[in-house]
This record gives sequence, C-alpha cells and structure tokens, in this order.
Amino acid sequence: MKLAVGSDERTHTTDVIVAELEKRGHTVELLGPLRAEKASWVQVAREVAERVARGQADEGILFCWTGTGVSIAANKVPGIRAALCGDAETARGARVWNRANVLCLSLRATSETIAQEILDAWFATPLGTDPADVECVEQMSEIENKFAGSKFKVQR
Repeated sequence: MKLAVGSDERTHTTDVIVAELEKRGHTVELLGPLRAEKASWVQVAREVAERVARGQADEGILFCWTGTGVSIAANKVPGIRAALCGDAETARGARVWNRANVLCLSLRATSETIAQEILDAWFATPLGTDPADVECVEQMSEIENKFAGSKFKVQR
C-alpha cells in the first residue's frame, strides 16, 4: 500500500512508526519535516490529504502534538475522512463505521506500544461495507458538496 505520511515535526515516535510501516511492506512518502522540509501542521495535513484525495496515495498518516489539528485540517479536503485515533478500538471503528482513509496520531499521547496496536487494527480492518455505514459516509459527502465553493463563513 502506498502511504503519504506527514508531521509538523520529526520525533522518535515518527521515526519508529515510519520504520514500522516500511517493515510491514508499505511504500511510504514522507512529507514536511519528515523529509527535512519546514511546514506547519496545516500545510502537512493538506499535502497528505490532497495526495490521498487525488489517488497518489492509498491512505495517509498524520501526526501533530495532539493530533487534533491535522485531523481538522485534513478533513477540509473533499473525500478525506481523517480520524484521530488514540487506541486500537477507535482505529477499528473509524475504518468500519467511518471508512476512514487518513489516520491521525498524537505525538504527545501515543506510545510505541499503543502505536503498534493502532497500526495493527487500522491495517487489519477493511473499510466497512454495511449499507447503513456507507450511507452515512455518502451523507458526509453531501455536506462537503453543499458547502464546496460556498461563501458560508464561520463567525469568529
């Protein structure tokens, strides 16, 4: 599987997970500081999400301090279903119920052991096919389409 992997900083955790992905036989494209390029969490999330949305990568993995920022930013790209996963069961559920295609992890809270468990669950769980779950994903796409190009602005 071809994976786009990005982070706003390179850490021991990112190095361990990238090595694990390669050990599992995935083709890994590194983005942002993981390939020695300065980038904010927003930029990295966008780059990974766009690669997945365009089909240049099968799936993506993103990191930032909490994982929240990259998940929010990636989900702005139509067709992306980025899930912040702190444990294996959340990763499994994100695949089955949400058909998630980008895994987001917290650099602060994800230990090596938990990361291994999350990766095991993520890659062992196929995207859900239950009609009710597929319908929910289609409803999310309808929301994306409704607001695509919209002049709708959030009050700050």
